Amino acid sequence: MKLALDLDGVTCTFPGRAGSAGAYTAISGVDLRVGEGEFVAVVGPTGCGKSTLLNVAAGLLLPTSGSVTVFGELLTGINRRSGYLFQTEALMPWRSALDNVTAGLEFRGVGGQEARARAAGWLKRVGLTAHAHKYPHELSGGMKKRVALAQTLILDPKIVLMDEPFSALDVQTRSLMENELLNLWAQDRKSVVFVTHDLEEAISLSDRVVVMSAGPASRLCAGNAAPFTTAGRRAMVSNQRARWGRSPIGTSMMHPALTQGQQAISAIEYSSPARYSTAASRKFNTSSRRFASLTYRSMA
Repeated sequence: MKLALDLDGVTCTFPGRAGSAGAYTAISGVDLRVGEGEFVAVVGPTGCGKSTLLNVAAGLLLPTSGSVTVFGELLTGINRRSGYLFQTEALMPWRSALDNVTAGLEFRGVGGQEARARAAGWLKRVGLTAHAHKYPHELSGGMKKRVALAQTLILDPKIVLMDEPFSALDVQTRSLMENELLNLWAQDRKSVVFVTHDLEEAISLSDRVVVMSAGPASRLCAGNAAPFTTAGRRAMVSNQRARWGRSPIGTSMMHPALTQGQQAISAIEYSSPARYSTAASRKFNTSSRRFASLTYRSMA
């Protein structure tokens, strides 16, 4: 597989304040390789350096040691092949939804008429055509995230970096946004590095899950392949109509806890939403939690 992003032995150490004990090492000797078109989720406890890792990948932070390679080229500045979806809001409050989406194109010198036409197309893709004229304060949390997603993807980045983008949303809106993300990702298969605290979310969305140890001097543990195809993830995320495809790693290779969960959902007939029973949901969630627990223990 061709590598889109290669972090090799990356260490980030920050100098201590005057009078403090000394320097602080956020991450130490991290190796992370993301293939072209691969969706990788990074999970770990608070303060383990997940955001630091993304900042290094984006070229916003120079590592103390180690190297970053993007599509075979050494990264020496800003990673212009990446798009960054931040955890906090990054929309400009004085611009409408449409103007926020056009901002990146304007900064790159794209003409106003062309930029607005392309932005309108992206707002249509994320279901916000009727809200193009609204300002950020007039949008719900989910709508703001959709605008931010369109703002990032309109520049056609080859790598998408996402720092807990849905953590502040309510459960229902979060599920809708996860489903929307999978729909957009399935269309052109960009490389994605998705940071989250929620291991169940990581398992459901990604091709591969890697776990970071607790800081300081966090390291990246070995990753596990996620057990679901895109259709399967979408079914779990949205509980809407979907059909399971063949698992990329094969059912026989799954941990029994996940196999039971997949079988519980696969047995449901999606022709009627009511057929998605509470018992099946509970069985799947229990299996996911068992897998999460096993993953954390095995990578400690």
